[in-house]
Amino acid sequence: MSDVSAHPSDPGPATPDTADWTWVLTRPCPDCGFDPDDVRPEGVTEILLDAKRRYAAVLARPDARTRPSAGVWSPLEYCAHVRDVCDVMRRRLEQILDGGGEQVRFADWDQDATAAEKAYWQSDPAQLRVELEAAFDAAAAAFDRPTRAQLSWPGLRSNGSRFTVESLGRYFVHDVVHHLWDVRG
Repeated sequence: MSDVSAHPSDPGPATPDTADWTWVLTRPCPDCGFDPDDVRPEGVTEILLDAKRRYAAVLARPDARTRPSAGVWSPLEYCAHVRDVCDVMRRRLEQILDGGGEQVRFADWDQDATAAEKAYWQSDPAQLRVELEAAFDAAAAAFDRPTRAQLSWPGLRSNGSRFTVESLGRYFVHDVVHHLWDVRG
């Protein structure tokens, strides 16, 4: 394992994840155990707020900066990623709602480029905790807003994957739950 000091040097990029994870909307994830059938739109907020608490505990661990192996993010880096996932998914939800029921197209988001640009590995755990908690709170509040009639409103990802307000919430929850599994949170 590679431990990083208080002034970490660049550990290099993580192995890019090029998988299309939209399959988790139709069947359980064999890794983290997420089952899309267990997530109801009214339960997304509760799941996000529970995850906020669990990620905060991950950031408090003494090994938060430690990469488990070459090419794999440390828990700190995963937490920085999840902060950004919260913001991206919140913005996508807001975009759908602002579309008034018309299909909207999401902007591309390159998670690996974002990790490098923001130097996730240099994050200060205390500051990241504040940012992560704020991102979870904002996302939870956003996903608490849609009405039953808005759940079917559409959004389209740049690769052609179609989402609704409801499926975007499930997809988002899987990402959050899966990364908790990644960091053993």
